[in-house]
Amino acid sequence: MLDINKIRGDFPILHRKVNGKPLVYFDNAATSQTPKIVIDTIVDYYSNYNANIHRGVHTLSQEATNAYEAARKKIQDHFNAAKSYEIILTSGTTHGINMVATGFADLLENEDEIIVSALEHHSNIVPWQMLCEKTGAILKVIPMSDEGCLDLEAYKKLLTEKTKLVFVNHVSNALGTINPIKKIIDMAHEHGAAVLIDGAQATPHIKPDVQELDCEFYTCSAHKLCGPTGVGMIYGKEEWLHKLPPYQGGGEMISEVTFEKTTYADLPHKFEAGTPNIAGVIAFGAALDYMNKIGFDRIAAYENELLEYATEKLLTIEGMKLYGTAHEKAAVISFNIEGIHPYDIGSIVDKLGIAVRTGHHCAQPIMDYYNIPGTVRASFSFYNTKEEIDLFIEAVVRAKSMLI
Repeated sequence: MLDINKIRGDFPILHRKVNGKPLVYFDNAATSQTPKIVIDTIVDYYSNYNANIHRGVHTLSQEATNAYEAARKKIQDHFNAAKSYEIILTSGTTHGINMVATGFADLLENEDEIIVSALEHHSNIVPWQMLCEKTGAILKVIPMSDEGCLDLEAYKKLLTEKTKLVFVNHVSNALGTINPIKKIIDMAHEHGAAVLIDGAQATPHIKPDVQELDCEFYTCSAHKLCGPTGVGMIYGKEEWLHKLPPYQGGGEMISEVTFEKTTYADLPHKFEAGTPNIAGVIAFGAALDYMNKIGFDRIAAYENELLEYATEKLLTIEGMKLYGTAHEKAAVISFNIEGIHPYDIGSIVDKLGIAVRTGHHCAQPIMDYYNIPGTVRASFSFYNTKEEIDLFIEAVVRAKSMLI
């Protein structure tokens, strides 16, 4: 069991009021809240050793560099990467995806094939469409079922010797579906294709082992993991990071620069041009420490309990329609009530202090599949409670009574 009162005490924002009501924060799939220990880590950096890294011989620079690289090591250990330089520090998941997509522009040929899934966030669709426009590659899509699951038989038929890349999220941000990524990766490898996993929604609930998964790339954002915004990471197998060209040019990513020729630095610096979000990376490490101390198995078990409780309660409301009913789900519920626009429900429950997300959740193809404008999405974290879910259910019932 988790000590929920103690955990909630670690998050300053959970003690505030919204519209005169205690905050109930159910928008964790968009961004998680930040514990005081992570906030204090950011303040400590700017208060005591704010300096640029890797470039200075003075004490502050050395202290900042040591803390930054220690955070990289924490991230390596958390994801079980074989080498620390296989962890590239980014501004977030979108940055990591675009780094790979841009690099593959030099590796793909006309009529090569790449595969995405119907469950993807826009950040794992648009970069590949742009890549196809540049290279003449062909984009194929793994179809989904009414339950929000991927059709693996259809995926098997999509795979050919022309397939070079497969891109799929570990967990759907819109529906909460946990995809069978190990099977997807193994099937791609049978055809010699590389695989990138978008782990943005999975990493708050699941502790991935990239060596066990055997994916070529895995990317995520710190702000889903109780860390700050504007920082993330992408894991890449060493051989693939050597194949890809640098994503950006600038300081830090060079070995030598002359007007005749530039040579690039070794990994990971080849992909880390410019001054990074130093405080953010150090705080990312602190956030992983915090969550690992609680324990991801305990987090997942508790969040699944919240998911089951909320699902059961919502289904008692007449006219309720749930989207995403896969057997394996993270703590995300998407729903509509017949005859009511999701935005209207979201607006009313906000007046009662409850934060949920409404709209297409940057997953418009999913909404098109269901022929709906969007959903109300409630997403839970380990600092939420069943009492908050009860308040949420009361708010939804009240919103329904006002709108019908």
